[in-house]
Amino acid sequence: MLRRAERGGQRPRLPLRRSLLGRLLAVSALVAACSVAATAWLAVQTTSGAIEQEQGRNLAADTRILDALLAYAAEHPTWDGVAATVDELAETADRRITLTTQSREPVADSAAASPLPPALPAQATAVVDPLSVTAASATVDGSGVTGPNGAGTASGSVSVTVGAPGADGEQRSADDRIDPRAVGPFRLPQAERTSLRRTADAAVQCLSRSGIASDVVEAPSGRPRVQVVGNDPDRLRSSSCPTYALDSPTRTETRALRALNELVDACLKRQGREGVRLDLDLSWNSDGDPVPTAAPEAPSEAPTNAPTEAPAAAPDVRVPGTAVATPYATPSPLDSENDRDIASCVGIARQEQLSSYVAAPALLFITDPGGGAVPGFELSAANTGKVIGAAALVLALTVGASVLAGVRLVRPLHALTGAAQRMRDGESPSQVVVAGDNEIGRLAAAFNDMSAHRARLEEQRKVMVSDVAHELRTPLSNIRGWLEGAQDGIAEADATFVSSLLEEAVQLQHIIDDLQDLSAADAGALRLHPEPVRIEELLAQVASAHQAEAEAAGVRLTVAVAAGSEPAPALDADPVRLRQAVGNLVANAVRHTPPGGHVTLRAYAGSPGDTGSGAAGEEVVVEVADTGSGIEPEDLPYVFDRFWRAEKSRSRRTGGSGLGLAIVRKLAEAHGGTTGVVSTVGQGSVFTLRLPSAGPDPMETAV
Repeated sequence: MLRRAERGGQRPRLPLRRSLLGRLLAVSALVAACSVAATAWLAVQTTSGAIEQEQGRNLAADTRILDALLAYAAEHPTWDGVAATVDELAETADRRITLTTQSREPVADSAAASPLPPALPAQATAVVDPLSVTAASATVDGSGVTGPNGAGTASGSVSVTVGAPGADGEQRSADDRIDPRAVGPFRLPQAERTSLRRTADAAVQCLSRSGIASDVVEAPSGRPRVQVVGNDPDRLRSSSCPTYALDSPTRTETRALRALNELVDACLKRQGREGVRLDLDLSWNSDGDPVPTAAPEAPSEAPTNAPTEAPAAAPDVRVPGTAVATPYATPSPLDSENDRDIASCVGIARQEQLSSYVAAPALLFITDPGGGAVPGFELSAANTGKVIGAAALVLALTVGASVLAGVRLVRPLHALTGAAQRMRDGESPSQVVVAGDNEIGRLAAAFNDMSAHRARLEEQRKVMVSDVAHELRTPLSNIRGWLEGAQDGIAEADATFVSSLLEEAVQLQHIIDDLQDLSAADAGALRLHPEPVRIEELLAQVASAHQAEAEAAGVRLTVAVAAGSEPAPALDADPVRLRQAVGNLVANAVRHTPPGGHVTLRAYAGSPGDTGSGAAGEEVVVEVADTGSGIEPEDLPYVFDRFWRAEKSRSRRTGGSGLGLAIVRKLAEAHGGTTGVVSTVGQGSVFTLRLPSAGPDPMETAV
């Protein structure tokens, strides 16, 4: 099928993957995809750090807000007076902070002074309940606290784990849901705090004298305790400094612990279990006995700075020799089901005991000052869809633009291909449309020039065949006529007869020689034998050879020598071929000059810059000027074409074969020179040969 299509003058259409349009689309799509990917990667790399910093700031600010409100709730039985704290936190964090009851009745709102405060979101940021602070996730829009289910809000929230820090700055355990600052009846009065503080300070001074660095740390209840630097309790036990006084509960703690113990026993009784005895650190003994520990040795003498009055002790709850933990301490891991039930009752009892000392649970809303959620960053399904949609749009626009550009690029190429195929099939050369002054337009213009030149060459070929036939037919017809006349007895074979036959044979030989010279020049087989030549001598020889012809035509032939001018420089040339070229110009000038006219030969030195020939050094310029009829301006470009004649009848009386000037141009080009003509109708013409004055050493040179 492919061969049939080619024989029919049409080639099969290229598949898209092999066509220029397909490749352009593929490259454009690849470049667009790489550009989108690179841009997205750079955007992520450059903005991720800023986003993380902003999220960290939001998280820190909102965590401080939640912790401050939990501390207020743990230390106050109601929310009365929280408005000042809310306003201060809102101003510091640049947030709108709103507290409501669980039924969404307003408690405090930093935007309450606004004429129309924005509506609150449907989901609360967190629940402020000091008796139920979980280590699970809560929801803080845009700042990082998420809901119990761990899912972020639609506004772009992120998930973190929040827990209220203890008084010593350490994060509390997730097993204890009561805020460590909620101490209730365990809060010590000022007198007991002062007494215990003096005891702790004395212990620290004693340890310092023993080379043990320690500090006094105060719990939320106000009870001080001695903490060894480096957190090494064994060094404290091995010292002789009295610290046992700090291990005994005060009267306030005794009353609170007794009430807590009753609540725990009531809970256990409801479960059919026996009561337990709690220590101040909330440890217990299921047998009802205190937790056994080794009592430290009593000091030999009390320190000089020991308090004069020790706090009252409660023998039924004190555990001698152990560091007293505050009620917010985390119980030890539970090893049995009975221990787990006791721990559950302890937690329930603590909540029941503290419920009247802390504020009721409240809903916390942390929003933007304008009312919206705090902005965050979330690559959700919707955002992912937007990113993919934007990338697809960029690709679509790129492909669309590539299609338009490709069609505009390929359409003139298709037109060029079709025109070339029509020329190949023998049709008349056609022109294509030049759309603009660009690469494709210039290609189309070059194709049009080539097509026009090909048309001219084809026309010249046809004319040449006709001219060759005509030029050969004339002498052959004359020879045949003379011979037939002699055969029939009409013409007598005398000397005149033989001279006429010889003249026609010479003319025929001259035409054949000219054609052979042109063929050799076209094939690059014309060989030259250059040697040093004096151009003045050569012109004199040519003038002498054509003097008789010029006198017969009534034309004066001279060689002009400018007065006082320097002679033309010598040149390397083939003297035979150069005489042939100049002789053809002289013969053509004599032929077209009327009787009484004048033909002049002239040679002089010229500059290549004057003509743009590009030859190195000086040039030798040879001019053959006549005072003939001249040449029409529109015919000047074709003067040196083969078989071209100004007189179209091709009569022997008005012109030669039309090959002489074509041979002149070929011989000049073989010598590295050029030809030219300037003519004025009615005044005459000037034919010019420009030859380089310097050349290679004399040798045979193939052209």
